[in-house]
Amino acid sequence: MLLALARAAGLSWTDLGLGVDHLGGGLRWGAVAAAAVVAGYAAAAALPPTRRLLLDRRVADLNARDVLYRALVRVPLGTVLLEEIAFRGVLYGMVRREHGWIAGTAFSSLLFGLWHVLSSRALSARARRVPVALGAVAATAIAGAVLCELVRRSGSLLAPAGLHLATNSIGYVAAFAALRAAARSNRGSG
Repeated sequence: MLLALARAAGLSWTDLGLGVDHLGGGLRWGAVAAAAVVAGYAAAAALPPTRRLLLDRRVADLNARDVLYRALVRVPLGTVLLEEIAFRGVLYGMVRREHGWIAGTAFSSLLFGLWHVLSSRALSARARRVPVALGAVAATAIAGAVLCELVRRSGSLLAPAGLHLATNSIGYVAAFAALRAAARSNRGSG
């Protein structure tokens, strides 16, 4: 429906980051961005001071099958596909066409940050809710700006989708592995 709305408003497939002429560039940018995320998670897991940053209690009750489902199905189709088309395709494309890429980036990224209010509230359930939620929304808006820049440079939604997919999907796997390793370590030292 979003794509139909954008097409009816006059945006081309290229305006939406879905033009075939930019697929190669989008794949290259997306692969490099995804590799950087994987390297970051690997470094965090390897270094004791940062390893604890991977501990995410939201995966504590998940089994390996649940994590794989989220990483390979739910995140790619239910999160990345929807959000990239909505925020970096349609919103960014429509605003960019009328007001330029800076306005497109600002508008799309702000809405992307606000879109994450509910999930950031869940993250801050035990902390000081408002400051943590505002920080998470601001961080998500900044991430949205990075994702818009990937579209601008590559001309393709494949670039931000690669970064977004790696961040979320590998994040589930890394958190699951970190929690399991911590549990094994605690059993071994106890």
